[in-house]
Amino acid sequence: MLSLYTFLLFFLSLSGLLHAKSSDGDSVLILVEESHKKDFSLFYEDLKEHGYNLTFRAPKDEKPSVVDFDVPAFSHIVILASESKNFAKDITPQSLVELLSGGTNLLIGLSAKQTPLTSLASEFSLILPPPATPLISFFPERKDPPSVIPINAPASSLIISPNTSPIWFSGVPFVLGSNPLLVPILNAPAESFAADSEGGPDVLVDATERGGEGLWAGSQLSVASGFQTTNGARVTWLGGVDMLSDKFFKKDVSKGVKSGNARFARDIAAWTFQESLVLRLDSTTHHLVNSTIPQEQYTTNDNLVFTAHISRFHPRTATWEPYSGIKDMQLEFTMLDPHIRTALPAVAGSPGTYSTTFRAPDRHGVFKFVVDYKRQGWTHLQSSTTVALVPPRHDGYPRFLSAAWPYYAGAISTSVAFFIFSAAWLAGESREGKKAKGSKAQ
Repeated sequence: MLSLYTFLLFFLSLSGLLHAKSSDGDSVLILVEESHKKDFSLFYEDLKEHGYNLTFRAPKDEKPSVVDFDVPAFSHIVILASESKNFAKDITPQSLVELLSGGTNLLIGLSAKQTPLTSLASEFSLILPPPATPLISFFPERKDPPSVIPINAPASSLIISPNTSPIWFSGVPFVLGSNPLLVPILNAPAESFAADSEGGPDVLVDATERGGEGLWAGSQLSVASGFQTTNGARVTWLGGVDMLSDKFFKKDVSKGVKSGNARFARDIAAWTFQESLVLRLDSTTHHLVNSTIPQEQYTTNDNLVFTAHISRFHPRTATWEPYSGIKDMQLEFTMLDPHIRTALPAVAGSPGTYSTTFRAPDRHGVFKFVVDYKRQGWTHLQSSTTVALVPPRHDGYPRFLSAAWPYYAGAISTSVAFFIFSAAWLAGESREGKKAKGSKAQ
């Protein structure tokens, strides 16, 4: 009986390790047309295997509500109804932006047709080509239509797993703007371009002359991109929802080589739902050297110690673990502008601890310890702690300064000379008085 209990306990713990968890919640709302719901069954199964609770809803339905009493009802929303032109009142570009502000993560698929999601994409610095111009490519040679393209995964990527097989894509590309919050994920092949897939042999010429838009071509185009808001919420844009379909999951790239769409979908979901690349700034402390007590104010030229504790979310165990892998974090000591900018390195032998020592500037005022770590793909770490920097008290200055000896010597010599002069003057006056009295007596 004991061995059976031990076996069951081991099995349950092992199954828990196989289920990844999100640091932001496990509830997922999937917006999909009822007629296309079965097209993404493998994607649904993957989410369920990783511990997510799925709720389905048609684009025009109003139940279940996305927001209840001004609080988001779901941690994540997946929009697979890319070609739908009509959504419920709570699924509008403005409402989706508000959901992001509230911390809800979004996974959105686009379409070559003009839809409300097209106008939303421009709010995230995504520039789409003219309508009805999907991405096409005639290379490599294959039996599939030109609009069904195998795209090689990037050699090095924070989001996509290494050694991922080519990913099948069918949809619309887009160009990334200059917004620093954008996270490139997957670019189009260098030989691809956006054009009408039914335009015949002159499609490339037509693409260059389309409405003065110029040629949308090459690896400057993107087919998957992320966007991370300042509050940590994430949204991923896919140029086509077919990337997540069963058809592309099962489709071979070449003889005996499965596509990388399943692996790609898992990586995209992990990043969007905040399983991967999630950091947290647990606490910060500051104090004087040789002290451990934080103070509300420090004195100019004090030697200060600043310490930050950082952890990273581990999806396998759904726990936060100390993380010391950041190599380029900085600390700024600012008053309007940074007066000191120094490296904030990890402390050897103390996981998750970053610390630095510096000398406060010789200027009094209200200063801030500022940590502002922003790297593409990773959670942004921001911290600001205000302290006062004051000049020394009247009894806080040293009694004698070596640099002031010329002034000391000048003051002392002047005092001594004045004393000698005064004594000599007074002594001379008394002698003259005695001589005057002697002359009158005679």
